[in-house]
Amino acid sequence: MTVRGPVPRRARSSRAPRRRAGRTPVPPTLDRVPLVAARGLAKTFGTGRGARRVLDGAALDVEPGEMVALLGRSGSGKSTLLNLIGGIDRPEAGTVEVAGRRIDRLSERELTRFRATEVGFVFQFFHLIPELTGEENVLLPARLAGGVAPTRARDLLDGLGLDGAAQRLPHTMSGGEQQRVAIARALVNEPRLLLADEPTGNLDPESGAVVLQALRAVASGERAVLLATHDGEAAALADRIVYVEDGRLRT
Repeated sequence: MTVRGPVPRRARSSRAPRRRAGRTPVPPTLDRVPLVAARGLAKTFGTGRGARRVLDGAALDVEPGEMVALLGRSGSGKSTLLNLIGGIDRPEAGTVEVAGRRIDRLSERELTRFRATEVGFVFQFFHLIPELTGEENVLLPARLAGGVAPTRARDLLDGLGLDGAAQRLPHTMSGGEQQRVAIARALVNEPRLLLADEPTGNLDPESGAVVLQALRAVASGERAVLLATHDGEAAALADRIVYVEDGRLRT
């Protein structure tokens, strides 16, 4: 897959967002293996006359170190695609490979382990546990996976500018702080893939910009970020923009 460089700046538009200055994408090599390889994905919701084909033959590759934005209107299938790639849902047709594993073939037990170790999730709503501090929320996935990583949790919070939030409860944090705690929580088990579904949808522009920059920094080395958004300005921070329309993907 070809990694594109910067494209000329354009007028602001949800269809043709401006690319902002960022890191220079690593040139692809012949032996480079995609972190995500999805082929021919199909998903239908409903039955009979009410059935709606949300994805119809969708295909996508995501390289290690890459940030890819899925851009489309509400209901276009962006979240469905993230759920299939993250092992939350199963495709009715097609294949999904993440880090060399065919996750569409995994058992429910194997999928649970896969979600706990290989993928991190960031949602529009923060889903923090109100009774837990920032640090305790970050540590929760590690504890559920059978490990304890207090030092890593603190390091993640510090790296996201949240050193003061470690011992605070969610209701004392701003929306932007809560979303950055959610990002730290998604990274605590060191997943190679971070899936972000409308992560700025509940934030003011200033807080949203901080969260997007945090996600931008996550996509490096062997880790990739797949971002679903309907905001062209948010998508402009990505290395590539993939448009989701009529159940299919186009670049």
